Amino acid sequence: MSDSNSTPASSSSSSLWVYSYLKLRFINRIRRFLRSKNARKRPTPSDHFDTSSRLSKVVSNSNEVMVRQVVMEKVSGGDHDDSVMGLQRAVKKLHFGISWEEKELAAMEIGMLAKEDVKVRKLVGGLGIIPVLVSMAASEVVVRRRVAVFALIELANGTYTNKALMVGAGIFSKLQNDINILDEPTRHQFAELLLLLSSLANTQFPLSSSEIVPFLVVIIESSTSTMETKEPCLGALFNLSTMLDSAATLVSNGVVEVLLKLSTTEALSEKALATLGNLVVTLMGKKAMENSAAVPGSLIEILTWDEKPKCQELSCYILMILAHQSSDQREKMAKSGIVPILLEVALLGSSLAQKRALKLLQWFKDERQAKMGPHSGPQTARVAIGSPLNQREAQQGKKVMNNLVKQSLYKNMEMITRRASAPGDSSNLKALIISTSSKSLPY
Repeated sequence: MSDSNSTPASSSSSSLWVYSYLKLRFINRIRRFLRSKNARKRPTPSDHFDTSSRLSKVVSNSNEVMVRQVVMEKVSGGDHDDSVMGLQRAVKKLHFGISWEEKELAAMEIGMLAKEDVKVRKLVGGLGIIPVLVSMAASEVVVRRRVAVFALIELANGTYTNKALMVGAGIFSKLQNDINILDEPTRHQFAELLLLLSSLANTQFPLSSSEIVPFLVVIIESSTSTMETKEPCLGALFNLSTMLDSAATLVSNGVVEVLLKLSTTEALSEKALATLGNLVVTLMGKKAMENSAAVPGSLIEILTWDEKPKCQELSCYILMILAHQSSDQREKMAKSGIVPILLEVALLGSSLAQKRALKLLQWFKDERQAKMGPHSGPQTARVAIGSPLNQREAQQGKKVMNNLVKQSLYKNMEMITRRASAPGDSSNLKALIISTSSKSLPY
């Protein structure tokens, strides 16, 4: 939007809130006047009822006028008449509805209007309905909780201001209920709402990860949570992992073990590995992975997923970070049989996976010739050329590499034969043979 368009909008918004402020001051003066008048005379029950009724009407009418004016100024065009009237009615019922049924219908109507119209979504956040919806989301009544969370999801979709208002209203503390008593649809709604709110981590908003992480972990580890419910939880953990300050909270809540477990599930592996990739570059995250019994076994297993090239790339990346300047980790990887699998990735993987696999293979090759130095990667030992030690190590290295290359070729031929026998397009087989034969060996 240009500066010429933004200036009238900002001035209109400022004048609107000034008008609202003056109206609220007028209402407060009426309230004080009525109180002083009642204090001078002895009130009767009927008088008290009339005064409260008049005051309620004044407040209700003033709020209704303010809502109508805000809506009319924000929503333009003749096609929006129905949505304007529906929004006015829904906001009034949500604030001043007599029964809970009336408020529940109002919350549902607000959610539907926000879902259909972006202008409504951005408008209603400033009408004071978000704190009401947050309170309803913490209700023990299933229907009330569902419609409130539904409305909050639609209001949070694509609007920074509404998300900030929800966090300010204490949405995380209100959601700290026993997850086991929640039904699966409600749990899925909560997961979607937490995913939307976690996007504040990529902004300057001070989002506290300690409030949201425990709830996400509980949902993921729940035995009744479905894959569809776990996916938005993983997305929320990924958003939080982009903040370096949240690494300590994530690790202390056992997120690393949860992610390593989910990474072995193909449907959830990519997002789990991406989150682990953000954590492995931190000191606490790397230490937690090094101490895990699932490392490096689960990551090496992922390298064999030929149908998941992105997962192979992410697994290679994590293994590179763990192997960097750590002879203990490289020894664990070698004992787990990583070298033949890395050769396969270097031959048949994507371009990025090939580069990372070759880098790891180079480190394992150099480790046989030298001890690890204090800097990045292995360092070649300084042995005089022509010495018996140098010749003996060279011959041993050649034998090892020849055996590894033969094993890799045998496995590649088995894979090609297996794919050739499977039904499918013969062009895929030809492309596989050409690409396999054209790729050079790692050394």
